[in-house]
Amino acid sequence: MEFLTRAGRQRYDELVADAAQGVVCLDFDGVLAPIVDDPSQAHIHPDAADVLVDLAARFRGVAVVTGRPCRQAVTLGDLDAVGRRILEAGQDLQVLGQYGNERWSASSGRVVSPRPPRGLASFVAELPDLLRREGLEDAHLEQKSLAVAVHTRRMADPVGALERLTPVLRKAAARYDLALEPGRMVVEVRAPGMNKGNAVRTLQKELHADAMMFVGDDLGDVDAFEAIIDLRRRGMVGFLVCSGSQEQRALVELADLLVDGPDGVMQLLKQIVADLPPPDADAPGR
Repeated sequence: MEFLTRAGRQRYDELVADAAQGVVCLDFDGVLAPIVDDPSQAHIHPDAADVLVDLAARFRGVAVVTGRPCRQAVTLGDLDAVGRRILEAGQDLQVLGQYGNERWSASSGRVVSPRPPRGLASFVAELPDLLRREGLEDAHLEQKSLAVAVHTRRMADPVGALERLTPVLRKAAARYDLALEPGRMVVEVRAPGMNKGNAVRTLQKELHADAMMFVGDDLGDVDAFEAIIDLRRRGMVGFLVCSGSQEQRALVELADLLVDGPDGVMQLLKQIVADLPPPDADAPGR
């Protein structure tokens, strides 16, 4: 494991020692699933299901925190089946989708979601003409209930297209009081105030967590990293992991550990399980 800070190894050890009071938070794309050209084909790593079950048996909580809609993440990850296995062990699995604005849990089996933000429908209606005017009509649109994402990965020059696209979308989104979230060959437009930092703080309060780990890979995870850094200053154990890529290095400066994509994430999670004592249903805090 490539620890990036002097304190990284110590934070890892503290997380393991305090697992019964801890929460594991994982992004979906780039962490549990590889980044692919077609977002609808981003299935989770073949080892992920067993690892999530093992983690849930030892930690206070396990959550997937993603920009995807909850139902989409649950379907692509077959998280219904994973959640049933976790429920059988007396624990729960949560998915906080669309940056925390949607919630799903294995115990409820349903998605709780707010109404779409005002202005989104008008922005989406304008988007095709806007892209045509800029010569970016080949960009792939991914419509979500609370947001819309514009992907450039399939284009001939994805990096150049993203650089041209971002200021155009930022200006258009501002007319509708919407926020812009850039990512790995994608720009997402959504309601302001939706971020993974708020999602992390919600989980910490709800589960009374004394320790948290967040594994992310992209710009949308910066808020979650910063939230855990702030909670760490207040005395909580916090361990931050960057699932690395050549496309996005924004998290490296904030992370305690760098791993090599979803394969590296699985290796890390298996190591955590191996370093933990056997699960004990009667352990304090469970």
